[in-house]
Amino acid sequence: MADAAVDTTTPTDSLIPEPELVVEQNQEDQPASEGKGGEDGGCSSQPDSSVPMKGSAAEPEPVEVQNQEDQPPAAEGKREDDGSSSGVYRYIKGDLFTSEIFKVEIQNLPKYIGFNDLKKFLNKQGLNPHKIKLIGRQTFAFVTFKNKEERDKAMKLVHGMQWKGKVLSVRLAKPKADPIVRKRRQDEGAVDSGQPVCKRPADGQDVEDDEPLSIQIANAVTPLWKVPYEEQLRRKEQEVEAVLQTLAREIGNNNKAMLPWLFVQKEKNRNMCCPLEAIRPSPLQTEYRNKCEFVIGTGADGEDKTVGFRLGKYKGGSCAVVSPSDTIHIPKDAKRVVQAFQQYIRTTPYAVYSPETYEGHWRQLTVRTSRTDQIMAMVFFNPQKLPEEEIKSLKDSLRQYFTDGEGKASGITSLHFVRIGQRTSAGTEDLPCELVAGDEWIHEELLGLKFRISPHSFFQTNTLAAEVLYSAVGEWAQLDHESTVLDVCCGTGTIGISLAKRVKKVIGIELCQEAVEDAKVNAEANGLTNIEFHCGKAEDIFPTVLNAIVSPNVTAVVDPPRAGLHSKVILAIRRAEHLKRLVYVACNAKAAMNNFVDLCRAPSNRVRGNPFRPVRAMAVDLFPQTMHCETILLFERVDYSANANSTEPQTTEN
Repeated sequence: MADAAVDTTTPTDSLIPEPELVVEQNQEDQPASEGKGGEDGGCSSQPDSSVPMKGSAAEPEPVEVQNQEDQPPAAEGKREDDGSSSGVYRYIKGDLFTSEIFKVEIQNLPKYIGFNDLKKFLNKQGLNPHKIKLIGRQTFAFVTFKNKEERDKAMKLVHGMQWKGKVLSVRLAKPKADPIVRKRRQDEGAVDSGQPVCKRPADGQDVEDDEPLSIQIANAVTPLWKVPYEEQLRRKEQEVEAVLQTLAREIGNNNKAMLPWLFVQKEKNRNMCCPLEAIRPSPLQTEYRNKCEFVIGTGADGEDKTVGFRLGKYKGGSCAVVSPSDTIHIPKDAKRVVQAFQQYIRTTPYAVYSPETYEGHWRQLTVRTSRTDQIMAMVFFNPQKLPEEEIKSLKDSLRQYFTDGEGKASGITSLHFVRIGQRTSAGTEDLPCELVAGDEWIHEELLGLKFRISPHSFFQTNTLAAEVLYSAVGEWAQLDHESTVLDVCCGTGTIGISLAKRVKKVIGIELCQEAVEDAKVNAEANGLTNIEFHCGKAEDIFPTVLNAIVSPNVTAVVDPPRAGLHSKVILAIRRAEHLKRLVYVACNAKAAMNNFVDLCRAPSNRVRGNPFRPVRAMAVDLFPQTMHCETILLFERVDYSANANSTEPQTTEN
C-alpha cells in the first residue's frame, strides 16, 4: 500500500507507536501504508519512531538492512547513562517505551542468512521479534523485543540451539547512543581539540553547504526531480525487472517441479519469472500528493517553529526543518495550509517538541486534500502537563484562527487536534482525533465513485495514478458475475468497491476501525449491497472468512503494507484450493519477496495446498520524482492434475 499513517516519502518523525517488525530494506523515503499500516491499508504496522540502537559495545558500524527510525525512542525502564541529563542514553528514562532495552545479540549464525530467514526461524520457535538488524555478511544479528518476558524467552530458547550446523549463542546487547547527542559531543570534541567540525551531513547526503535550502530539500524528498520523467520510468521498470529475476531464482530453489516451466519463462522474459508489461505512468507528475505529513522544528535557516520536511535524519544527527514551499510534489493547497499554520504557532507561547529532551509541544501537521476542494488538517500536540482548561483554550484559538481569522483563507474544511504524549507501549492503536472545526471527514472521487475519508483511514496518496492502478487490478482479476472477491487490507474499500458491480460478492478485511466505518459508508453511498467489511488483523480474520466461502470462483486482491502479508495469511491462501487467482499489489516488491516465494514454494508439512506461480507483472508509478512505484503481480494456482501425462505443472487457466 502506498499511503501511510506516517508518510515516509518525507524525512519526518514517526508519531505513531512502533510497528510489529521492521522490514528488511532501509525505506527512508518509501511510501507507507495508512490504515493498512500506513497508507497501505489496514493490516499493517506503523513506522517505528525510535532511534536505531547500536548493540553491544564491540558492535561494528552496521550496514543498514532495515528501516531505521528518525527519532530517539522514549524509553521504558531506567538504565545508567554517563551521569548527565544530556547523556547519550538519556532517552532511556521513566515509563516510556523503547524496544532497545529488550535487545539481544545472536551470535554464530549460519553464513548467508538473510532477514527473512532469521525472522522465519524465530517465528518457528514461537518468538515475535520487534526489530531485526543484520550486520552485512557478519554471522551475528541484533534483535529487540517488546518486553522483558519475550526477550528472556528468546534467550532461553535460542541459546544453544543448532541451526544449519551452527550452535547459536545469545547475549544481552546495549542500546544505541542517541545520534543527536553523540554527534554534538563529537563536534564539541573536535572543537576542543582544535580540529574543524565536519560539515558533511552525517547520513551521507552529498550536499554542498552553499546550495540553497530549496535544492537541498528537493534532493532529500524528491531525489529524481532533476531526472526527465521518461528516465524515471525506465529506472523504476529496471528495479521491478530485477525483482522478477530474483523471484525466478527463488522459485527454482524452492520448487523443483516448476523448473521446466521456469526455464521456458526465463528464456522468453530476460531471466524473469513472467512477462513484465510496460510501466504505466502517473497522469500527474507534480503536485500529486493528496496527503502530506510535515514535521515542526527549528528551521535550517535558524527560524524557530518551522513547519516542513526534515533535511536529514535523526540518526544522522540532524533535526533541521525546511519549508515545503519549493517542493514540486506538494500541491499548492497543502502549502497554503502549512504557511497559515506556521504563522499561527509562531504567535503562541508553546515551544516546538524536542525529540532529544522530550520537552515542548508542537510536533506535526498532517494535511489531506481532495479533488472535491475539501482540505483536512491534523495538528499533533504534546500536552505535557498543561491543564485541561489551557488545552481547551488553545483549541478554541485554533478554531477561531482557521474559521474567522487569518487562517480562513487556507480553506480548511476539517480541522482535528491530536494529543500525542510519550509512548508507553508498542501498541499500534490509532491516536484519537478531537474535531476542532468543520466536518469530521473529507470526500474524494475515484473512478466515478465517491469515498469518505477519515483522519486515520488509508487512501492512496496519488488519486489519478490510483485510478490507473485499480483499473489494472480489475482487468487482471478476470472477474465475472459469479466471482467472489476477497479484498485484503482494503482501507476505505476503494478496490473492492470499484469491482463490486461486476462480481457476485466482495469481502473486505481491514485493520483500522475508522477505515472500516468509512468503507461501509462508501459502499452504501455508491448503492452497493453485495459487499461486506470485517475489522481486524488479516492473519486473524482471513482464514475464517476464506473457509466460509463456498463459491468455486474466488479471487483475492491483496494490497498489504511494505513488509507484506503475515505468513498465516499466505498459508491460508495456499490451503484454500478453491482460490485460483491472486492479484498482489506491492508498494515494495523487495520487502514482499518472502510472500511471493511462499506462494510458489513446493507443498510441505508447513505449506499445504498446490502452489501459485506468477504469470504477469507490471509497475504503476504512483510516486513521481522518487524511486518508488507500485508493482502488480498476478499469481495463478498450479493444477498438477490438469495434464497427468506432463511433467510440467499447469495453471488453472491452461
